[in-house]
Amino acid sequence: MDKLVLLMRSIHENNRITQRALCSCTGLALGSVNNLIRDGISRGFISQGEKEGYLITDAGYEYLEDFKVERALIMAAGFGSRFVPLSFETPKGLLKVFGEPMVERQIKQLLEAGITDIAIVVGYMKERFEYLSDKYGIKLIFNPDYAVRNNIGSIEYAIDFLKDRNAYILSSDNWIRNNMYHSYEAAAWYSAKHADGTTSEWTLITDRKGRIIDTFPGGRDCDYMFGPVYFSKDFSRQFLPVLKKFCEMPGTEDYYWEHVLMAMLNGEAKKRINAYFGRIPETELCSRPEIYINRQPEDNVYEFENLEELRRFDPKYLDDSGSKAMQTVASAFGIPESGIGNIRRLKAGMTNNSWLFTVDGSSYICRIPGEGTERLINRHQECSVYNAVAPLDISEKLILFNEDTGYKIAEYYEDSRNADFGNEADLACCMRKLRMLHDSGVSVRHEFNIRRMIEFYEGLCGEVMFEDYAALRPQRDRLLQWVEENRKPSVLAHIDPVCDNFLFLKGAELPDGSRDPDKVRLIDWEYSGMCDPMIDLGMCAIYSFMDKERADRLMELYFERKPSEDEKRLVYAYMALGGLLWSLWGLYKESLGVQFSDYTIKMYRYFKKYSVYVMQM
Repeated sequence: MDKLVLLMRSIHENNRITQRALCSCTGLALGSVNNLIRDGISRGFISQGEKEGYLITDAGYEYLEDFKVERALIMAAGFGSRFVPLSFETPKGLLKVFGEPMVERQIKQLLEAGITDIAIVVGYMKERFEYLSDKYGIKLIFNPDYAVRNNIGSIEYAIDFLKDRNAYILSSDNWIRNNMYHSYEAAAWYSAKHADGTTSEWTLITDRKGRIIDTFPGGRDCDYMFGPVYFSKDFSRQFLPVLKKFCEMPGTEDYYWEHVLMAMLNGEAKKRINAYFGRIPETELCSRPEIYINRQPEDNVYEFENLEELRRFDPKYLDDSGSKAMQTVASAFGIPESGIGNIRRLKAGMTNNSWLFTVDGSSYICRIPGEGTERLINRHQECSVYNAVAPLDISEKLILFNEDTGYKIAEYYEDSRNADFGNEADLACCMRKLRMLHDSGVSVRHEFNIRRMIEFYEGLCGEVMFEDYAALRPQRDRLLQWVEENRKPSVLAHIDPVCDNFLFLKGAELPDGSRDPDKVRLIDWEYSGMCDPMIDLGMCAIYSFMDKERADRLMELYFERKPSEDEKRLVYAYMALGGLLWSLWGLYKESLGVQFSDYTIKMYRYFKKYSVYVMQM
């Protein structure tokens, strides 16, 4: 690290600063400051002012030019899963702390330091950041992989912005008390705090000069990564090509960019790149990069892990988070928001978002409708199904169902688990439960019409369609006509009997290895309606990506006998039509920016494969 740059930066930022004040600003001893001043004066970079203090000369500013901070990149693509339910409605970086969005506070601090070339990597709710372009002249860089890759992807999409530039790397959800940004930086650094006791953050190991020589997750009584980072041009030239190669290697989707730094520091980067690509020129850049620790005071950099931490920092969030979800729960229980605790996100569903919380020591789940759901689900019909099945004691216990918004609050069953359709006992019990529903005689006034639903989703997709779909439409029409001519009488069908919607309560496993159906709940009735009961078997098979042999076994467990050829053919037909329906559903959701990996393609393959198979039987 060029300590002369640190000294000259302090002179630049403080008019006619004294030697003792320079010691405080730079953290250097008085003797070191004295030597550096003499060196700067002898090289013509520093001049003695007429009064007490020092000034930077034109030659000094020319020397500082290579150390000038040119850009800043703010990462804001991620969801912020630990900040539910607020992050369901607002990107974490746009949450206000003391009335000001966290990302705006950092932008203002950068501008105060003279850094105007600022870009934000966006992904989740990207449109919510667009206003910053007009307000502050910010560039937006879209990361389309934000849902399936960690922040290594955000750096990859910003490589062109970072290349050959001195740049800060910030997280949109940091809150910085005192401005820690400068016009000039002496070397690459990572800001840090000190942990007394254990920490799950990344430990930093440094040499006596403050260079980072190793890093790894977790530690005790140590300095750890926390907050902003600075990439010098020299650091980026060495680091970014290696990061690019890591992004091309499988198995790095969950990596933070810090994983690449760790691999370069401990020598693993060169080995991994050579092993995967063979020896390439980038390998020569894999030696340990020069990056220093930038220790910050305990109360300067904040990153709020969850709502509880933010409540302790900004009391406004105790009873006024601004979240519709929190307001809904508080109103349902007749309590202030501060009475809602132990908040955490549950596994994200494909249609909705759900979060877990406690009130007065009891646990509950709140469901929030997902993007575009208002066009897909009739909540009044869903509510009628819940009312119809309530006497069967087959579903979850509701605390609230709002037919207008789709918000649902239900009791959470402690020590419960989802069904495992790879387990024969689980699958047999779930099929018994499904048969009980079909045989119950319960009915509702609306139906689930597979033809109308497919046509509806076709309309939503518009021109966003599979390339070969036009050629397959006659196949679709023949299959629909055959099903309509051979369908069974309508019963109340669930339509969405995926394994995650079968809940095994505590005590469901019996001593003989079987399962107690009375200890199983069938939940989430959004698509339910009157329909051919065989549609539930077809849907169940494709949701679990079953092949023909496994689907046949599913039917045996449902009927408790060998199915007839006609029964099998009807179930296969629903596997095909269900595959088409949900592939169109997936296309529409993806057009809204919701990512489902290869789910849509797999569903479309069921349609193509089983529609042909049914016609050949």
